[in-house]
Amino acid sequence: MAMKLSEFRFDLPKKLVAQHPTPERDGAKMMVIDRETGDMEHKEFRDLINYFDDGDVMIVNDTKVFPARLYGNKEKTGARIEVFLLRELNQDARLWDVLVDPARKIRVGNKLYFGEGELVAEVIDNTTSRGRTIRFLFDGGPKDFYQMINRLGQTPLPKYIDREAEEDDKDRFQTIFAKNTGAVAAPSAGLHFTPQMVKRLELKGIQLDPITMHVGLGSFREVDVEDLTKHKMDSENFEVPRDTCEVVNKALEDKKRICAIGTTTMRAIESAVSANNKLKENKGWTDKFIFPPYDFKIANALLCNFHGPESTLYMLACAFGGYQNITKAYKVAIKQKYRFLTYGDCMLII
Repeated sequence: MAMKLSEFRFDLPKKLVAQHPTPERDGAKMMVIDRETGDMEHKEFRDLINYFDDGDVMIVNDTKVFPARLYGNKEKTGARIEVFLLRELNQDARLWDVLVDPARKIRVGNKLYFGEGELVAEVIDNTTSRGRTIRFLFDGGPKDFYQMINRLGQTPLPKYIDREAEEDDKDRFQTIFAKNTGAVAAPSAGLHFTPQMVKRLELKGIQLDPITMHVGLGSFREVDVEDLTKHKMDSENFEVPRDTCEVVNKALEDKKRICAIGTTTMRAIESAVSANNKLKENKGWTDKFIFPPYDFKIANALLCNFHGPESTLYMLACAFGGYQNITKAYKVAIKQKYRFLTYGDCMLII
């Protein structure tokens, strides 16, 4: 029997939604869950190294968040409009999929002005109730265009962080692995890592290898069907490089621990499995939706943050750690006041 949406409902007290990161990057609490026994331990992220040995592999997401939230003004009325850049459809034509707020005021043909008017966009299509396709009217090359977005855009903090983006967020909403620009949200499990932690892991013989999964808003889209088999994920762009495959497949053969750092990483590698259950080089788009029961092929450990009720991220964690184990762990996390969501604490499932 497929699981139902209502089985992933729980009450998350608002005060447990982290509004700021911990003062130190690696300062979060970490709950450790044994998938087989359901046993749990209360540790700190800094203890992560104790659960891994020489030859083990961690797969990290090296996507880079760009400042996707722009505020502009509508021509004629001057009304302030929020434009959230989702994905670039055509670089040469400067076409983008965006979300606009307030949406009822934005119609096809409207022009929007950003900054002191140095960037202008025209609305050319409606996609969803809040979605639009817009064309930026800009003469410079792609590099100049991105510099302009970097200057005018804001760090795209999720809506549940109830404050304006601050200077500190530019750094803290980005992992230290960030290299390939394209995400509109941070892969949150990676946010805990520091260069010092990476050094310590490498000295112990643990390899960290990258994949790229550009986190879109699809991961956060509410599931609105009770029958989960009917939910369709938004496609997200990913790449699993050959070098990472070679390292991971050797670790599989050697029966080592392979840890996906984050649910985005897990979805990417599960979208790149060969016929004989090895990791294979792949790039493209994935709309893979993982919920219980699911047979994971590559990773045998997962580091992730604590996710919101009814979210596809929570469902993936339940699929990996076992529904009973994870629902119980979340009850304990709420009782023990673990911090939830992007800037919150983390969970290691082994």
